[in-house]
Amino acid sequence: MSAPTTGLTGLVAVVTGGGSGIGLATAELLRDLGASVWCLDAADGDASPGTRRLACDVRDGASVSAAIDAVTAAEGRIDVLVNNAGISAVGTVEAFDETEWARVLGVNVVGMARVSAAALPALRRSTTPVIVNVCSIAALNGLPERALYSASKGAVYALTLAMATDHVGEGIRVNAVSPGTVETPFVTRMLAGFPDPVAERRALEARQATRRLVQPDEVARAIAYLADPAASSTTGTVLDVDGGVTRLRVRPMP
Repeated sequence: MSAPTTGLTGLVAVVTGGGSGIGLATAELLRDLGASVWCLDAADGDASPGTRRLACDVRDGASVSAAIDAVTAAEGRIDVLVNNAGISAVGTVEAFDETEWARVLGVNVVGMARVSAAALPALRRSTTPVIVNVCSIAALNGLPERALYSASKGAVYALTLAMATDHVGEGIRVNAVSPGTVETPFVTRMLAGFPDPVAERRALEARQATRRLVQPDEVARAIAYLADPAASSTTGTVLDVDGGVTRLRVRPMP
């Protein structure tokens, strides 16, 4: 059975970090909604069925240019760019040297800007261009031992608003999603760095008002909404998909 016709049918979508977690869920959903999907990922692996995968290190300008050029050579344009590639960092400001600061910011912030800049000429050839950045609740909430990661996502929040302002006159919408803690390999690796990963997971679940981790497909559906041309008046928006952690204050469970 063919996928139902949606506003994303026939659009060309590029998803960075599309090999796992939120990126993979997003790539598969956009594919199911009728888009032609290209996943850019630094890790080795095969593309999800119905999508195409290109090796791309968002820290490297030549790698980014080659990947974007490959997409535009095949498709002629880009309609949707999802900037999802990111890495974690656990610790206070004392935990990281300058090399680690440069590494995390280089992926989470500069990498996002680098891919966006490379994709803008192809986005300008679209009639419905949109960029969706993956932010985090860490941008606006003080979380323990997330100094570097929070700084990077705070920059993503500000970058989203700045890009939306810069490109609204061109008809390019720029939005972001701000997930809470999502059940992904990214989070599994982060938890493995704690002395008691099971206890830390329970603490993360209890922090969210829904008492569970967000699922990747829930974030993907928010991204798909923002990417859909039907959301044509939505720009400069950061959409929380966070289990209520940012705004709800519920009583502790007995």
